[in-house]
Amino acid sequence: MNHLIQQRNLGLELELHFKMKILFSILIIFFSFSVNSYSKIAYIDMNFILNSSQVGKELNKYIKEISDEYSIDQMQIEKNLIKKEKELIAQQNIIDKSEFEKKLSILSKEINQYRSDKKKSQNSLNEIRLNNTKKILEHLNPIITEYVDLNSISLVIPKKNIIVGKKNLDITDDVIILLNNKVSTLNFK
Repeated sequence: MNHLIQQRNLGLELELHFKMKILFSILIIFFSFSVNSYSKIAYIDMNFILNSSQVGKELNKYIKEISDEYSIDQMQIEKNLIKKEKELIAQQNIIDKSEFEKKLSILSKEINQYRSDKKKSQNSLNEIRLNNTKKILEHLNPIITEYVDLNSISLVIPKKNIIVGKKNLDITDDVIILLNNKVSTLNFK
């Protein structure tokens, strides 16, 4: 029995020793960072930049135009399919069952084709948005890097990862001004 108590006490001592080492390591890391606490940190709202800068607004307008074109085409096709469906339902009791099933099969294929085309249009729109956002970011990243170097900023954190932060640490508006000055328009495809 004494042997079990001694083993348990030894286990507790080892666990306490291990926890002390971890705490000591954390304190060393904390104090080493506090020595460099004069490092400047900032945060940036990339979504706001992509939506509020001149090129961002231009991209959003371009995407909306394409989306509107797709929507008009899709609405027309959808109205046509609904009309065909109503006509087929009206003919259900008039035409032969095999003829009805044949027309229903054709309509089902048209509906499936419509859904497939609609999905392709949405994927195409997403690809256009993604590719053109990458274009903007290719111009934006050097601007941010230059701003960080000029203002001796050590770390820039995305605003979406910030819970609370001082407004004077937000560099978003400054970066938008720089982006607008350097890149007023892009050729979107």
